[in-house]
Amino acid sequence: MSVIDVHTHMIGAEWLEMLRRHGAPKYEVKNTKAGQESIFLHGAPFMTLFPEMLDFDLRIRNMDRAGVDLAIVSLTCPSAYWGGEEISAQAARIMNSLMEEQQDRYPQRLRWFATLPWQYAGSAVAELDRAVVAGAAGVFVTANVDERNLTDPQFAPIWDAIDRHGLPVLVHPTAPQGASQMGMDEYGLVPPVGFMFDTTLAIARMIFDGFLERYRNLKIIAAHGGGTLPYLAGRLDRCHERIPACAEKITLPPSHYLRQIYYDAVVYEKAALDLCVHVAGGPERVMYGSDYPHNIGDMAGCLERVNAMGGATARKIKGETAEKLFGL
Repeated sequence: MSVIDVHTHMIGAEWLEMLRRHGAPKYEVKNTKAGQESIFLHGAPFMTLFPEMLDFDLRIRNMDRAGVDLAIVSLTCPSAYWGGEEISAQAARIMNSLMEEQQDRYPQRLRWFATLPWQYAGSAVAELDRAVVAGAAGVFVTANVDERNLTDPQFAPIWDAIDRHGLPVLVHPTAPQGASQMGMDEYGLVPPVGFMFDTTLAIARMIFDGFLERYRNLKIIAAHGGGTLPYLAGRLDRCHERIPACAEKITLPPSHYLRQIYYDAVVYEKAALDLCVHVAGGPERVMYGSDYPHNIGDMAGCLERVNAMGGATARKIKGETAEKLFGL
């Protein structure tokens, strides 16, 4: 039985250099007070950089140590959402070419999610078509794109193209809209709280907007166990039942749609994973992920929690669900 990691990241040296040169004023690459090289967002530390993020050979060795057979790799935030259309499109193309190159080096171990310049629909669709030909297994998008909702009409041509290709989409959080106003620069609140809020809001908005009914071929993967969606499933249904605005565009309860999307197993408590599987409707909608090589990534620990599910449930989450979803 293969172990397939659907939530794991890499960056590239050329992409990082482009971010250094063109990320301002929103993003900067510099050292923290503790001396750690990091990406800063609006002057606050946002993402710590580690050598593992650029070293595919080391990645394979660490996969071997943890018992992971195949990784479906994605870029991470801030993706390619900076620098204007030409720079953004170039950054996406650079990362997709790097991913293609590494898959060619490790054809039994690597697949990849395409990076797109989402702010520019024409360029994004062109890069998507190019990436599909190059072998992309899916698409990566952050839960908001430069503080715009994923249901914004400007993204419709991109969703139409993804729907046409029938590709899985990893919806991964970034700093939520209004993070500065909420004081999330204090205590490093974006990763533990802001990320979970960002995914939850994006998917809940898709559900209430009727988005998942319009795009019938979409295969959405909600990162980090769906954020707080499993915990809020009953509340979403109750609001749909009692608040007219929550039933304006959908007739079925939100829990119906929560069983139509997919989730990764990047949670840090087995009880949270149990709840995720329950709300998803079973392990056929949940897949192993590690969040490697971020500083809170846990390749071995996430796999241990999946193994603790036991039997057919563990087998499906470790690999069978991903094999079916990605056609592996």
